[in-house]
Amino acid sequence: MTEFERIAVGPASIPALAVTIVLMTAIPVLFFLCWRKKHKQKTHLSFLIAGAAGFILSARVLELGVHYFCVIADNPVSRFINGNTLAFVLYGTVMAGVFEECGRHIVLKYFLKKNRTRENAVLYGIGHGGIEILAVLLPGMISYLALAAVFSQGDLETALSTFKITEDTAAAALPSVQAAAAFDFGMMAANVIERLFAMLIHIGLTVIVYYGVINARKGCLPAAILLHMLMDTFPALYQRGAVPLWSVEVWGALCTAAVVMAAVKLYRKME
Repeated sequence: MTEFERIAVGPASIPALAVTIVLMTAIPVLFFLCWRKKHKQKTHLSFLIAGAAGFILSARVLELGVHYFCVIADNPVSRFINGNTLAFVLYGTVMAGVFEECGRHIVLKYFLKKNRTRENAVLYGIGHGGIEILAVLLPGMISYLALAAVFSQGDLETALSTFKITEDTAAAALPSVQAAAAFDFGMMAANVIERLFAMLIHIGLTVIVYYGVINARKGCLPAAILLHMLMDTFPALYQRGAVPLWSVEVWGALCTAAVVMAAVKLYRKME
């Protein structure tokens, strides 16, 4: 446990994590409230709920099922993907693009045949991106805050027992504790900006897929998949340590601009 003895929680860690949690919670809430207030007569909450359910089913159930075999479980396929950066990036981006965009397409085409308005397409995107924050990312941030708060007390034995960290689980727990201790306002800004980009991209991709559904444009779904793959390329490279964090933010800004411009153009066509 000597690695844990060397961990020092930074002075900015706890406040930065607390502010991050507040801001990340505010992002989907404000997107929804502002859009709903502006377009109350043309939006229906079924699209918001469907967007959230579509993300959970496509990304957190079906995609994770494939990930378990291809990345998590120990087999020749997972060893090849985890041992090769190109394979890891290609696999991750293809899976995210195919599962999320096909999920969007299926739900919008076959399950949401009523109240089809362009405003509801945006609401679906808010539900899709919002539940990713609230159900996937926010719990991780809250756990980081709890780790930072307990380990900052200086009583290592109490901290380890609180989180049930033993000799057997220490190696798996160490990265999370180190990340929580090192979290600062720079990381806060990076996380919040990344989520803003992701929300705009989810909304934009939904508009693109929706346009293809109501106008029978077969090219819209492949275009959305490709754009999603491109968006996830640099984050996947960063996971492998191949690119610095600043490049991920720059790439995210470029992808967001491209997706939003395409979506705005299609949104106006649907008027």
